[in-house]
Amino acid sequence: MSQVNQPLRPIIICLSLATAPFLGSLLIVHQIAHGLGELGEASEEVFRGDRLPILNFPDSGSTNPLS
Repeated sequence: MSQVNQPLRPIIICLSLATAPFLGSLLIVHQIAHGLGELGEASEEVFRGDRLPILNFPDSGSTNPLS
């Protein structure tokens, strides 16, 4: 019975050591994705029409001073 457990022991140790960094990287990726989503929403607010200045365009029927 101890011969069966002997080859599995290094695999179990490596797996247990790799679990914490893997879960940590998943949390970091989730936070980065959430932050980029909030950044995208904030950048949309910059380009909303109510925050842009009103541009006065000349009427299309007026005479063109360049012609």
